[in-house]
Amino acid sequence: MHAMTISEFGGPGVLVPVELPDPKPGPGQITIDTSHAAVGLVDVLFRRGDLAGRAGYPQPPFVPGLEVAGTVRELGDGVTEFQIGEPVVTLSQMSLGGYATVTLADVAMTVSLKGSGVDPAQAVAVLPNATTAYLALTRVAHLRKGEKVLVHGAAGGLAAAFPAVARSLGASHITGTVSSQNRIADTTHLDYDEVFTSDQFVKALEGRPVDVVVDPVGGQVRTATLDVLAPLGRILLVGHAARDLDIPLTGDELWIRNAGMLGFAVGPYLQDNPSAARPAVEQVVSLLAAGRLTQRVDELPLTDAAEAHRRLEAREVPGRIVLTV
Repeated sequence: MHAMTISEFGGPGVLVPVELPDPKPGPGQITIDTSHAAVGLVDVLFRRGDLAGRAGYPQPPFVPGLEVAGTVRELGDGVTEFQIGEPVVTLSQMSLGGYATVTLADVAMTVSLKGSGVDPAQAVAVLPNATTAYLALTRVAHLRKGEKVLVHGAAGGLAAAFPAVARSLGASHITGTVSSQNRIADTTHLDYDEVFTSDQFVKALEGRPVDVVVDPVGGQVRTATLDVLAPLGRILLVGHAARDLDIPLTGDELWIRNAGMLGFAVGPYLQDNPSAARPAVEQVVSLLAAGRLTQRVDELPLTDAAEAHRRLEAREVPGRIVLTV
């Protein structure tokens, strides 16, 4: 099979084409003829080596890519849920391997698109992130009807899935923040009530505290968020796009503020709890079919994976990049 591999930790140029043997599915697995592979910020973190020192994270050489769409190629022993040729999309798989013409996937992490009418590029761009949003808001933040939500990095691929999901769970008001004024235009198709720049949101929300914050940004934005948090408010830590470090907080500071910070990384979570995947997908797939989760998707050929990473790091992507195979 054709694949793009990360040959060593470094810049986008470490993504190089290789020829590898086609993977074979084991029990509870399938292989997929990949048509689309999503490119996410976590792929960039893997490529740079930002997470290299943590147990369970990949070391070069490896094929990145957590989420793909395509058609079922081969079934492993005992697999009865799918048929050869059936259109499918995967959720976020820590086994990676998506930047390739053939992808190995666990059945528990795979969803059928048969009869859905959903475009595969939209499916791989949106459905895994919407599933992440549902799990984060229900199992971690425990969002309640009528609560107010703040989403940082509002135009980004992961953040953009949260407004529609939060609204479906009963959120009463959803605010977004973006890095600059010109990125506000990239959020107009999303279900935000208002959007501010990250240097203005504290002042803009003065007297209007929020209950749940979705933060894939980190750094100074994360620290400033404490000033707009309602009593018993929760900050969901779902990434760290900022290059600046968090300002350390003590437990006493959270205690005095009646505040909580809760981390959620969907890949490791679903790896340990695969049975949680399908019920979560069932809660959000109707939003995708109804067009409430539609995102802007920029498509590039698989061989342009390095360019996709360059654009993502340069924040030139209003939505998601998907590699076509």
